[in-house]
Amino acid sequence: MTSLTESARWRDTVRREKLAMTNAEDAPPAVTQASLDDLRARLRAYRRVALPSGWGWERGVDGDYLTRLLTYWAEAYDWREHEDRIRHLPWVLTGAGGTPVRAVHLRAQDTDAPAVLLLHGWPDSVLRFEKVLPLMPDLHLVVPALPGFPFAPSTTPRGMSSNAMAEAVAEAMNQLGYDRYIVSAGDVGCDVAEALTAAHPDRIAALHLTDVSQYRYLVNPPQDLSEAERSYAKRGHSWQAAEGGYMHEQSTKPHTLAVGLGDSPAGLAAWITEKLRTWTDCGGDIEKVFTRDELLTWITAYWVSGAIGTSFTPYAENGTKPRERISVPTAFTVFPKDLVNAPREFANRFFDVRSWTEHSSGGHFAAWECPQQYVTGVRTAVDLAHSLR
Repeated sequence: MTSLTESARWRDTVRREKLAMTNAEDAPPAVTQASLDDLRARLRAYRRVALPSGWGWERGVDGDYLTRLLTYWAEAYDWREHEDRIRHLPWVLTGAGGTPVRAVHLRAQDTDAPAVLLLHGWPDSVLRFEKVLPLMPDLHLVVPALPGFPFAPSTTPRGMSSNAMAEAVAEAMNQLGYDRYIVSAGDVGCDVAEALTAAHPDRIAALHLTDVSQYRYLVNPPQDLSEAERSYAKRGHSWQAAEGGYMHEQSTKPHTLAVGLGDSPAGLAAWITEKLRTWTDCGGDIEKVFTRDELLTWITAYWVSGAIGTSFTPYAENGTKPRERISVPTAFTVFPKDLVNAPREFANRFFDVRSWTEHSSGGHFAAWECPQQYVTGVRTAVDLAHSLR
């Protein structure tokens, strides 16, 4: 009788052969079966931690939900099914003479079509943009796996600041033949977008952003804030006190945290799941936004890549923000369940805000939660770039 492990290895061989006919050289490498067997063994050995009962999600991840999720991960979830889809995306690998960058690269039929650079954040990856890619076939799309995050090449330096990532991405775009492009970003991607635009303003035709970096009001904030801006900063500080512990830990003692999360799939799932639930417009039910398989694919991408510790680097090495106001035309699309939404007047201090749209639903992962609305924001930025040529 063929064992489950032997069967999995056979399926892996078939998929490897299929991939060899497409883009195997540039795609992320297949995860070894030994790694997946180790993951399953760790999940089956999960020891539920004793905690006070009756708190649900109030003090962090809900223990009952986590137990169900881990059981499904161990017994029913099939990484190979999702890995096959991910590896068949149109990957390219750049980095000749610089930092290697792996990116999903979709070319439009029209060679003169605008190019859009899509930058993800934490705790996600290029998978943030899976739903929007089919909606923009008329644009050249580049989605880099940011260095230190899932799907980045193993030869990439293990963790980089936002400023360093911006330079790596700029060089990747140059090698792909794009000397001018629109940038669309959220979260850590916004920090990279700011650094990229400040360093290479001639290359950025327009920006599309979903948030203003919280460091803007946390570190050396402006002294002449309006009443609305002061209210925003107050909300931000309150949010930091109630929800921002992860940011403080990831920026001050990331290496200690990385040990627990990098060695325990249960710990990793708890850390990421809590954020995906809290930061999305899910009404408390995370599976309204992510199916269980989708949720576990985002988490497994961190586990099999070992990227959780290096993904903390932009927090620990956040660098300095551009002092000068960014003059590139910028379109903002704001979603109500994002972390702390700035008023337009605060954003306008740092960006040339040409469009400001506030939606009635959606959260931090807007490209995933509200793909149509997100794409509308991208196209607004594309139109801004076109109108100013």
